[in-house]
Amino acid sequence: MEIEVIGLEPPCRGCTQLLNNVKEALALSKIDATVVKQWALSREVRDKYGLLLNPALVIDGMVVSQGKVFPVEKLVSLLGG
Repeated sequence: MEIEVIGLEPPCRGCTQLLNNVKEALALSKIDATVVKQWALSREVRDKYGLLLNPALVIDGMVVSQGKVFPVEKLVSLLGG
């Protein structure tokens, strides 16, 4: 599983919080995943995923959310833990 947290540089507070929540959710659910953070919201990344808001959460190439910081419990549910 690959999880991308995409946001602006320097990372906004929401971007950092989402990244931390993802890491905590993975630890709680004992899911092995690669976490990629992208703080440079380039045109290429925006076009690839059709992003309009940040932070964005992408799981295995599918955009799960934009402009939201999911709590750890919601992330555990999304990740199948």
